[in-house]
Amino acid sequence: MISLQQVSVQYSGTYLFEEISFLINPRDRVGLVGKNGAGKSTLLKVLSGFIQPESGLVATPNGFTIGFLHQDLNTIADMSVVEEARKAFVELNALQAKWEEQMTQIETATDYESDSYFKLLENFAATQERLDMIGAGNVEGEIEKILFGLGFSRSDLDRNIQEFSGGWKMRVELAKILLQKPNTLLLDEPTNHLDIESIQWLEDFLTMYPGAVILVSHDKAFLDKVTNRTIEITLGKIEDYKAPYSKYLELRAERREQQKAAYENQQKQIEKTEEFIDRFRYKASKSVQVQSRIKQLNKVERLEIEEEDNAAIRFRFQEGNPSGKVVFRIQDVTKHFGDKQIFNDVDFSIERGDKLAFVGKNGEGKSTLAKIITGNLAPTKGEVETGYQVKIGYFAQDQDKRLDIDKTVFEVLDEVATGEVRLQLRSILGAFLFSGDNIDKKVKVLSGGERGRLALARLLLEPYNVLLLDEPTNHLDMRSKEVLKDAINQYKGTVIIVSHDREFLDGLCNKIYEFGGGKVKEFIGSIYEFLEYKKMDTLTQLEMPTTTPIVAKPETFNKPAPAAPKVDTSTTAAKQLKNTVQKLEQEIQDLETEIKKLETIANNAQELAKQPSTFFATYQQKKKTLDTKMEQWAEYSEQL
Repeated sequence: MISLQQVSVQYSGTYLFEEISFLINPRDRVGLVGKNGAGKSTLLKVLSGFIQPESGLVATPNGFTIGFLHQDLNTIADMSVVEEARKAFVELNALQAKWEEQMTQIETATDYESDSYFKLLENFAATQERLDMIGAGNVEGEIEKILFGLGFSRSDLDRNIQEFSGGWKMRVELAKILLQKPNTLLLDEPTNHLDIESIQWLEDFLTMYPGAVILVSHDKAFLDKVTNRTIEITLGKIEDYKAPYSKYLELRAERREQQKAAYENQQKQIEKTEEFIDRFRYKASKSVQVQSRIKQLNKVERLEIEEEDNAAIRFRFQEGNPSGKVVFRIQDVTKHFGDKQIFNDVDFSIERGDKLAFVGKNGEGKSTLAKIITGNLAPTKGEVETGYQVKIGYFAQDQDKRLDIDKTVFEVLDEVATGEVRLQLRSILGAFLFSGDNIDKKVKVLSGGERGRLALARLLLEPYNVLLLDEPTNHLDMRSKEVLKDAINQYKGTVIIVSHDREFLDGLCNKIYEFGGGKVKEFIGSIYEFLEYKKMDTLTQLEMPTTTPIVAKPETFNKPAPAAPKVDTSTTAAKQLKNTVQKLEQEIQDLETEIKKLETIANNAQELAKQPSTFFATYQQKKKTLDTKMEQWAEYSEQL
């Protein structure tokens, strides 16, 4: 566990948080939230020991380990992906050496009744427990499981890591942290560089993780799936809610109403007291009462309410003249980079008013097709026919590099704004996290994230009839995403969005194009209908006999899908599966009972001293067998 006691951090004389205290328990799943600049990332750095607080104490038990994924990528060596991932096991190698040394000391000891021998046994048990937690038995298997879960393919493992983009390098950093299996994971925006499938895998991984998890994220769906507790940083203090994000919002609204009522009541009392003091300050007959009221007023602990911007910033994209009915006709488009095939024979049309999403694993061609559609990249084969009077507003992932670095933030917007929208420029910039003196900064001094937000805000102001947005939400907070989402919903033109953010896509798109395996498949429906369908499709394939493969309509899985043949649960195969599952359940129960008995012995130094030298080897083997049986049970249960 981690204990924060009266911790304070300030910058330039202003406290980010002051004398905050809370406790992180071993299985907590904490979402850290607050306004932009409230100190969320700073608090993670304090928890990790990356920075020291000005005052207060951060306490952890001896041997406690923390894994910290922050937004600043560490320098990564010139080696393969799998070699970089193996760096995660520095602790494992040290522990194995320590385990062998302790085992030798136990085998050669003769002073079985001494305190030093009992202490040796305790230390050995602790080393064994840590080895079990981080998975000492199957290093290469663990590496592959984590890297595959985060979207790498088998062919990627031996590629030099320098061949990958910054987003993929960040995935390797995340993989290393997950492989270390620390007691607590600190994750700052872990989903920023992940696709939908990798996010879903990470959700499941974190839900089952044996340690504590503390994360900062602007992905509502991710927070709701993973967290069971929300800590809000507000006014330099913290508010602790034993609830996931959506429930926290409800509880927070109730608390704010109570705070507001208490604040308004206190203000009335203060106003009355001040009126009395002002009225009778110079009357000798009231001097005692006046002095009493002044002392009373000085003792009042003033209530504060965090300033909340409830102004509904609603504005529309500047729309150009309507395009023709067919906006793009993509005909037999194929793209290869050298020997690497991205996709083959992609063929579909986009019509005026369509709002669609490109989804799929990274590297499958979503951004590549976006560049081909906009004319920024030529296809290997085929063509994209652009419709009548189409004017494209394109937000690329490198859009920040296209800004004039010598202009100020305000000037970047002011040079393209026209009409009444010019009166809203400061509000628009505020929605995209630029306020105060920040709007007078030169583009050249902005961070990559700040430039990306500025480029997106600029795109809102130029007249287009087609918007193509490639990962537009990566550097936006929740409020900014809502502003953008509302603007897209009001937009009457055609919209193509490349995104992994399910919550953002929900309610925006009526058509999904999935990229994978060199193909692009069309799905008619919302993003959550698509995800639900994909899951059902996978289960259906598991249930189907291997001799009767599912044959889908080429290049499409439009809803409603053909009903899958019903599985006869009375078949021999189903009965065998059921028997296998029941047998595994009994074996797992027996193993858990045996392991519990061994752990009871291990925790009793006197009993442990009576055991043979093979005791811990037996214990470790049973743990491995249990893990194997659990994996088999999960696989067979899913099929059943």
